[in-house]
Amino acid sequence: ENELERSDHSELNEFFNKTYGPTGAFHTKPFEGGRSWAGARPERRAIGYDSRGIASHMGLLRRFIKVGETDLAVAELGLYGVRPDLERMGIGHSVSALFPTLQELGVPFAFGTVRHAMRSHVERYARTGMLSVLTGVSVRSTLPDFHPYMPPTRTEDLLVLVIPIGRTMSEWPSGTLIERNGPEL
Repeated sequence: ENELERSDHSELNEFFNKTYGPTGAFHTKPFEGGRSWAGARPERRAIGYDSRGIASHMGLLRRFIKVGETDLAVAELGLYGVRPDLERMGIGHSVSALFPTLQELGVPFAFGTVRHAMRSHVERYARTGMLSVLTGVSVRSTLPDFHPYMPPTRTEDLLVLVIPIGRTMSEWPSGTLIERNGPEL
């Protein structure tokens, strides 16, 4: 993250606005003002480029979450995007290229969340055995910005994605609530 220049953040901001914009203006709101992150700022980023610029992006951040009653170190994955003209070309499978980086971080699991509308998309990855999709789990997060007229947290019903890194999926703690202990990535 420290290696990114102002021009990189500008290019990423444009990428996120073009990638998330078609799903609704609300999804581009976090990127107002030129930001290249939506909630928590990523620790590391995987950015794919082609001759037209940024082709894909995935951010990650090490953090502790609480699953049920268990505190757990994870690498949270987020800010996932593929440029619209490249969708359905399999570029999303490049997330497997992050696996060595995730192993270097020494976390037992990578964790992420997506809206239920993305279910068919993420279930394609689950068929490879690389990740598991969990349903029936609520995720509580702090809001990225404090507003006196809003509660400081929100709880959402999301699809939870888990990638075993240093442990097996059978070692993922049980629970129907995940406390993110910060804003989503």
